[in-house]
Amino acid sequence: MSVLRPQDQLPGLNAATILLVGTEDALLQKLADAMLKEDCASDLKVHLAQSLPLPSNVTRPRIDLIVFVVNLHSKYSLQVVEKSLHHVDTTFFLGKVGFLVTGAGRDSHCSVHQNTVLRLAHTYRSPLLFCDLEECSLTRVEGFRVTMAQRLVRMLQICAGHVPGVSALNLLSLMSSSENPSMEGL
Repeated sequence: MSVLRPQDQLPGLNAATILLVGTEDALLQKLADAMLKEDCASDLKVHLAQSLPLPSNVTRPRIDLIVFVVNLHSKYSLQVVEKSLHHVDTTFFLGKVGFLVTGAGRDSHCSVHQNTVLRLAHTYRSPLLFCDLEECSLTRVEGFRVTMAQRLVRMLQICAGHVPGVSALNLLSLMSSSENPSMEGL
């Protein structure tokens, strides 16, 4: 079993790399394109994967942040993420992993309950972000996508160590205390 480790490669000079893992290729590509359009002092690299493990025969840069994308309209999406999590070293979960949930805007079409993803994020002590990337209104989706791209780029810069005075662990504690709802009710 191939496990992805944060220290497998040395960090690149002024480089930051994010890995988006999810089954929705078109949505991930649009989000990646929006991220690459953002103003970033770092050399930003976005890699996409449908699942983990990644091929071992490919040369890739050090991965600073992994974002697992779960579509609430697809049980398959959740299953792929759950299986992929087994291929991530536990040290990544010290602030360098996040979950992005899409499809929450249309509850009537959801086949995965939001509490399932809340529990998953709580189990792995990782931040959980919600963004509807597949809404019917094109202008709303573009606005959501740009906002999420900005947030992910900022998280990536922190995880890559390019924001003075803030570490990935700081980010994790700030996001978990301010955004994640209490798990007592689940």
